[in-house]
Amino acid sequence: MSQNDLTSPGPIAPQAEAVEVRPMEPVNEAETLREAAGIWARAKACRDGDPAPASVEATLPGIQRRMALGGAQLLLATSLGRGVGFALFAPRGKDLEIFYLAVDPDVWGNGVGSKLLDCAQDHARALGNTGMELWVIDDNHRALEVYERNGFLRTGDIERDPSSGRIEHRLAKQLD
Repeated sequence: MSQNDLTSPGPIAPQAEAVEVRPMEPVNEAETLREAAGIWARAKACRDGDPAPASVEATLPGIQRRMALGGAQLLLATSLGRGVGFALFAPRGKDLEIFYLAVDPDVWGNGVGSKLLDCAQDHARALGNTGMELWVIDDNHRALEVYERNGFLRTGDIERDPSSGRIEHRLAKQLD
């Protein structure tokens, strides 16, 4: 995939009900991971105000590293035959930790992130997890709003991300 392949194929505005969320299938693993890496690159570039997204090759190793964790799962959200978001998570003790939640900027504000969180929560419950947690960059206000709207609360735990140097907050949600 070239750098040009990372540009969006054009705006689509699906409502959450028009989005299908499915687990990554082993037969399509390489293709799905590359699609997720492209979504992450576009979302991160938009979030950070970068002039262009990173290449799939630059973002793919981080996703692959998290997929190597025991019990890791990737959910891909699609609309009109293309990936519009993904969530990557794994069980960590009694909680399910979300490592990536990304939505293509072309569909921001259409409920895709919330739908992915709902599906991750269903997965957590099916595993018997009692909570969910994640870390989010301090100035990622859009993500913080989505997480808080979906019942996540700040725990007070703060870290500096070793690769970016940015401050991150831990958020958690207890499951009923």
